[in-house]
Amino acid sequence: MKIHTFNKDRERVKLGVDTIARYLDNIHLHPEEEKYRKIKLQNKVFQERINCLEGTHEFFEAIGFQKALLAVPDQEGPEEFYVLSEAALAQPQSLERHKEQLLGAEPLRATLARQRRIFRPSALASQFDLPADFFSLTAEEVKREQRLRSEAVERLSVLRTKAMREKEEQREMRKYTYTLLRVRLPDGCLLQGTFYARERVAVLYGFVREALQSDWLPFELLASGGQKLSEDENLAFNECGLVPSALLTFSWDAAVLEDIKAAGADPDSSILKPELLSAIEKLS
Repeated sequence: MKIHTFNKDRERVKLGVDTIARYLDNIHLHPEEEKYRKIKLQNKVFQERINCLEGTHEFFEAIGFQKALLAVPDQEGPEEFYVLSEAALAQPQSLERHKEQLLGAEPLRATLARQRRIFRPSALASQFDLPADFFSLTAEEVKREQRLRSEAVERLSVLRTKAMREKEEQREMRKYTYTLLRVRLPDGCLLQGTFYARERVAVLYGFVREALQSDWLPFELLASGGQKLSEDENLAFNECGLVPSALLTFSWDAAVLEDIKAAGADPDSSILKPELLSAIEKLS
């Protein structure tokens, strides 16, 4: 898993994995030949294809290779080798299984933890304290960008067309890696989650729906200014201006509210699942 996950150059990973597989094939096919059980660490092929990959040394040691200093003919001083232990050599089927696992493994894909939190109603709902990793730029670069942008705004605002301004705004939005979103519920409580800036609005709808007691009822999410975010539109958060943070408002679908009122009932102000409300926090 380390070899396939921590090394991003897929071609280099394939070359390294294939080379390791050939080492193991030689041992499996020629168990009586001692030369195949030893791998010189300073060998050019080993250095260029295997040593450069993270996780390869852990793999060799896990399957039974041990480092040893061995004499080399016509050379002063010993060299470092990986030598297969007798115990591992006695189990060729294990080496074959390890080889197949190495060849068939896939990189692990990290999933973003939503870090869901529920807050009591608060006047601080629109204030966000964002960590540095929310930005593709460093904190110093962000400050510099802000300073340069402030200096240029007055100079350029008269000359730019609307299309030029929109294009620049979109370029700015791409600087963010994550976005922190809060949804204000009918009772004033806040549902908060973390998302990739390029995830789609539909993901937010799913996140909110998972927290609702009545998760089958249609609802709407409104951005600042009352702009409705459609669940069906294939828009990313950074395309909607919802980065690096945003406060949205939850509203039941108008038809649902009419049906509730027609039945002589009032909408339930507390709409979250009880287990979520039990972990409610104060926003500070």
